[in-house]
Amino acid sequence: MTRRLIRHAPAGGGRQPLLRPLRPVRNLTAEVVRRIALEIRGGRLAPGARLPTEQELMRAMGVSRTVVREAVAALRAEGLVTTRQGSGAFVAPDTSRVPFRIDPDGLSSIADVLEVMELRLAVEVEAAALAAKRVTTESLAPITRALRSIDTAINKGESAIGEDFAFHRAVAAAAGNPRFAELLEFLGGHLIPRQSIRVALTTEDEHKRYLHGIQKEHRRIHEAIGARHPAEARSAMRMHLSRSLARYRRLAERQAHIGGTRT
Repeated sequence: MTRRLIRHAPAGGGRQPLLRPLRPVRNLTAEVVRRIALEIRGGRLAPGARLPTEQELMRAMGVSRTVVREAVAALRAEGLVTTRQGSGAFVAPDTSRVPFRIDPDGLSSIADVLEVMELRLAVEVEAAALAAKRVTTESLAPITRALRSIDTAINKGESAIGEDFAFHRAVAAAAGNPRFAELLEFLGGHLIPRQSIRVALTTEDEHKRYLHGIQKEHRRIHEAIGARHPAEARSAMRMHLSRSLARYRRLAERQAHIGGTRT
């Protein structure tokens, strides 16, 4: 298999081989991942086939060992490759079983953000209710700290993106089911995609009012969980995320209107 991949393309055109030097790109790891993934999805690397060794990939593509290892790790996360200690990397037996993922490049607009918000609504509402039912003094403390950190960030004129994420992550952790927190960790920065909406807020004052409004909703969630009222916590989280959806939709409409007047 390796010999076939290294073979030069026939003169006069034809499909380019996998193992050829990479052209300069911003992200070499992403380019290695893209190229190998194309070979796998195109059937040119069959299920169970052994990938070229690290040395072969490094030499033929002109990249470092770090780039190769990062690429293999990414392909493994995609469900396209498996690794066996001491044997190397192999094409997964069933590459159709790709893990759930959200492409960060696919969240470039407010319209894209709405899809993530709807996913959060389906998950975090129940997480908040479970947190109120199961909360302890120890698990409430991170929620309280995150709430205070958001206030501090807002007062400094910051967007409080990391602090907001920490608040929601702390609520999920308080639910007592690690799967909720794991999902939020997976979503990561996509959870609080505030960069996507800041461009639609015309002034700093408008942006600060927007953040203060969100913080009021956070406080209601915090109070319900601290009071151990599951129904109220569920309602507060639902209201918070539903209002966020409504806010994003209004911003999307505003952007569409502005774009229409400029054309």
